[in-house]
Amino acid sequence: MTGVTILLVDDHPIVREGYRRLLERQPGFTVCAEVDNAQSAYQAYKEHNPDIVVMDITMPGTSGIEAVRHIRQWDKNARILIFSMHLGAAMTLKAFEAGALGFVTKSSAPREVIRAVSAVASGTRVLSEDVSQVLAADRLAGTSHLVESLSPREAEILRLLASGNSSEDIAELLKLSHKTVRNHHYTIKSKIGARNDAHMVWLAVEAGLVQINDVKIELSQD
Repeated sequence: MTGVTILLVDDHPIVREGYRRLLERQPGFTVCAEVDNAQSAYQAYKEHNPDIVVMDITMPGTSGIEAVRHIRQWDKNARILIFSMHLGAAMTLKAFEAGALGFVTKSSAPREVIRAVSAVASGTRVLSEDVSQVLAADRLAGTSHLVESLSPREAEILRLLASGNSSEDIAELLKLSHKTVRNHHYTIKSKIGARNDAHMVWLAVEAGLVQINDVKIELSQD
């Protein structure tokens, strides 16, 4: 495949450097821009109009899933490939629900990453082998995820709350009013059956939206 421009989004410079070198060794592949956070990804997409976005999920501030949702709101034809260390059925499904076309893990072989970039750039949905196995095992087990009832925006707010962000922090990150965030907070607790904020955090951990080491504060019990 030739003539593919790529926006690379990851908060680790060494990771971006490695993937840029890998991608630009392919004939016709050009990394037209690099950014290190989800908020900048949206602006970079509007500025550079790349053929494909290759984006991590877990970054400081808002996640890659929120960036996917935001970019796809602006351009419904945007082609986005998630590449992440995060390998969980719930997060993978939310990425596709937000509008991603592909999902590969950072442990994928270089040839698999190149194949995924080519596929997504041509408009084809793709999963790396390890992601496919996780989703298949999850479905065979009949697992029901509490986050299935949440929209991508609600899942993002739950992730941010469980990571220790205040309502004020989240309102600023997502460009929402404080009242809107509080309303989402209440709705999320109701949808997932959380008895209180502490229970909500543990449900988010169990769902794989946040790692236990990322839980930074004690939330209120009511």
